Order: sequence, then structure tokens, then C-alpha cells
Amino acid sequence: MSAPAPSPLAIVDAEPLPRQDEVLTEAALAFVTELHRRFGPRRAELLARRSERRAEIARTSHLDFLPDTAQVREGEWKVAPAPAALLDRRVEITGPTDRKMTINALNSGAKVWLADFEDASAPTWENVVLGQLNLIDAYERRIDFTDPRTGKAYALKPADQLATVVMRPRGWHLEERHLRIDGGPASGSLVDFGLYFFHNARRLIDLGKGPYFYLPKTESHLEARLWNDIFVFAQDYVGIPQGTVRATVLIETITAAYEMEEILYELRDHAAGLNAGRWDYLFSIVKNFRDGGEKFVLPDRNAVTMTAPFMRAYTELLVRTCHKRGAHAIGGMAAFIPSRKDAEANKVAFEKVKADKDREAGDGFDGSWVAHPDLVPIAMASFDAVLGDKPNQKDRLREDVSVAPGDLIAIDSLDAKPTYEGLRNAVQVGIRYIEAWLRGLGAVGIFGLMEDAATAEISRSQIWQWINAGVVFENGLRATAELTREIAAEELAAIRAEVGEEAFAAGKWQQAHDLLLQVSLDADYADFLTLPAYDQLVG
Repeated sequence: MSAPAPSPLAIVDAEPLPRQDEVLTEAALAFVTELHRRFGPRRAELLARRSERRAEIARTSHLDFLPDTAQVREGEWKVAPAPAALLDRRVEITGPTDRKMTINALNSGAKVWLADFEDASAPTWENVVLGQLNLIDAYERRIDFTDPRTGKAYALKPADQLATVVMRPRGWHLEERHLRIDGGPASGSLVDFGLYFFHNARRLIDLGKGPYFYLPKTESHLEARLWNDIFVFAQDYVGIPQGTVRATVLIETITAAYEMEEILYELRDHAAGLNAGRWDYLFSIVKNFRDGGEKFVLPDRNAVTMTAPFMRAYTELLVRTCHKRGAHAIGGMAAFIPSRKDAEANKVAFEKVKADKDREAGDGFDGSWVAHPDLVPIAMASFDAVLGDKPNQKDRLREDVSVAPGDLIAIDSLDAKPTYEGLRNAVQVGIRYIEAWLRGLGAVGIFGLMEDAATAEISRSQIWQWINAGVVFENGLRATAELTREIAAEELAAIRAEVGEEAFAAGKWQQAHDLLLQVSLDADYADFLTLPAYDQLVG
């Protein structure tokens, strides 16, 4: 007797959540199932292609613009004009979709809120489902929040004062194990996109906006093509006009940096722009060139500023590419968290943020990111000074920019070297971030900066690279597994002393310590820290 066929869709290992039936409706789940069946096989093929490309990079230590798509780069074409709600993006705030952040981000004075289901959100089932509910409630203006600690109440400002939402789903590599389709785990990307699009596409059109997305971790124009096909299908499915969806692609992988024009071309009816994402970009360089020898060894992450020659090549090429094709170029993150107690530290940090945003505006970017509402006015002033009353500066074509293939990977053009303190900082930040992530927090304030998963990725990747490259620090010590374990043990003891025995025992500190060492020291480099971390989050 044959076994019964698996149920097409099942919610597994998940405690019922309040009001989850408003998100996990039969019709919405049917849409997610259809997305999974139509596009899941191509997703799997493209993930396999990533591994093949990485193997080629390991063999050659080389990347170049694609010869097969030269006609796209040489052709005369533009992306679709921006909708009114995305014409002016001079300041964008980022953050997870918990109830308080949803209200604060929408009220922040920023033009756009990146509502994040990706690196700033640990993918607990609660965050996945209730984050969707919070966005629905915000669009219906039935969202409020009272802080249980302070009693402070939060409510939305009038509609014309709210930021436009651009939602970021999880990357292609992540699964959603609480939702099984045809017997296997669903794609985190398709779950996040599908639920949001199904519930909100018409709602947003009625509000004079639309379903807008940030696409993370894209590694090739073929991955952008998959997204475009999903958009075409989704718009037909719910009966809205083609081109209503708009997507901004994060150029946060080194391979995507060589395919910026092709990525915009694949999405041209749905493209809204490209974004320069610093930490994930550095993580991608280390990941892809980790065995390429000394010339690819990155120094301390804080020593790699956006003025480093290879980073400047990346950002200038991004601005030129976007403006050539009529798309927005969005700059990187100001991650500083203002202190209520240290006015002097704030002054120094605010000056650095201003200099960074002045540089981006001066280089031709049309907008930039901040992580905290207090930084919105600083970034706004930098862009106001350059833009004035104009919504953007896409008319600045930056034809003075010329970037050769080697410029993007000229890591050895930077004078800085890895330091012992850089290793210690990578361990400290890595443990502290992973511990919070395992408790369900994706955006975490650490040492005055708002950190997300990209922070932990660059931290553990640099530890791995320095050990494997045999880096010798300025104090004569060599980067080794043993030295890293010593520093990690010291950090764990320092945290125990800092937070106290009770809080230490209640946290996930030992687990975070062990996981950081696993992904930093294993000979087999894990493609993403969040894969073994997710095993622990939902295990």
C-alpha cells in the first residue's frame, strides 16, 4: 500500500499567534504555494549556480564584466520612470517590523522606511507573521503601541507625514521551516514577499503608493530575472497593472557589482534603483576571495571606509550605472546610535555622519540610509544642500567615472592592515550580536552602533580569513584558532561579569560563543552564518 501524498501546505512546529489568521489566510497561503511551485525549482538552480561561480573564483581569483551581456551594457535603454511615491528618496530609515519600530520609522521624517524581514530581523515565526500584521495594521491606521516599561504611547502621524514603505524579504538562501509546501520547507523569500504582496498590493494602490521592495543578497542578473518573473506573475494573479511593483536591488555582493547594468535591465519595468550596502559587500569579497592569498586580505572592518579605492570604484560605478539608466542610486548606512548620556561622543559621531552623507550627496547619490531617527535631520541637511527643491539628481550622469574590472577587487590598494584589536572587536561584536539574534532580535545596538546580521558575517569571515592567511598582528602575535579561542573565552568571562550571573544564565551567551567559533574556525567555511544559526533558532 503506497504512503499517502504529503499535504500541499502545512504550518509546523509553531505555537498559534494572536491574530495570525488575518495573515495566514487560505487565499494568501494558496498564493504562496503557487509561487513556490512555479519558482522554487529555478531558485534551487540559481543557488547551485552560486556554488559553481564561487568555485571558479577560487580557481582564478578573478572577476570581470560578462562578455555575453556586452550588448546590454552598450544598448540604449532606461528603466521605467519612478512612481510619485519614490521620486524623492533623499533619506531612508531602516529597521525591523516590530510594532514600536513600525510606528517610529513611519513617523521618523525619512522619505522611505526599509521595513526589514531580512538582516535586521531574526526570522522567528513570531517576527515573520506579526511583522506582516503590523504593516497591515499600519496601512489600515489601526496600529498603536504603549511601552510596558515606560508607559509611553506611540501613534501614527497624519498620512501625508509618513514614510513610504519599501519592504525587504529574506534572501534566496533562507528557508521558512514553519511552512512546509509539498513536504519541504518553503522559501523565506517567497513567504515574505507573497504574504506582503497578497495582503497589501491593492491596499497600497488605494493609498497612492504601491508594493515596493528591496531585494537582498542578489548575486547575478539571472537572480534579478527570477524576481522579475515573480513580479509579472504576482501582478496578474491579483489583477493589478504590470509595473506597479517596484524593486530596488542591494548591490551587496561582489559578483553583482559586475552585473549592475544587467540587473537593472532584467528588472527594467519594475526597477527603482540600486543601493550600496557596505558590510555585506565586504563580507562577499572575503567569502569569494578568502583563499586568494595576501592581496585579498581585508584589514579591520572599521578601517575599510567608503573612501578606500576599491570601495570608491564600487560606489562611483553604481551612481554612474543608475543615472545612465534612469534609476535611483541609494547610498549606505549611518549606523551610529546617539547616546542620551554622552554629548561629546554624539558630537564627534554626528560630524562623521555629516561628512559621510555630504560625500554621498556630492558624489551623485539620490539618497542614503540611517539606522536611527535622530540621524534623519543630519542626512536630510546633506542632501537638501545638494538637491534643493529637486527630488533627486538623476540628471548627473557621472560620465567622468571609468572603472576597470580590477579596480573593484584591488583590496591591496588599501594601506591598512589587520590588527590584534580588530580581531578582539570581531569576537566581541560577533558574540554579542549572535546572542541577541538567537533570542529573536535582528537589529542590535552594540558599542554605539546599530548592528545587523551583515555585521556578524563580516566579523566571522575576517577571523576565518586572517587565520587562514596566517596574518601576523602589530604585536607579533599570529592569527590562530588558539588565539581566537583565548579571546573568546576572555570575552565570555567579561560579559558574565558585566551582566551578572542571573542575566548570563538567562541569555544565550555560551551558545553564541560556540556558534561564532564554529563558523570562524571550521575548515569548511559556511556560506552564511544565518544557516547554522537558524538551525538553533528553530531547532
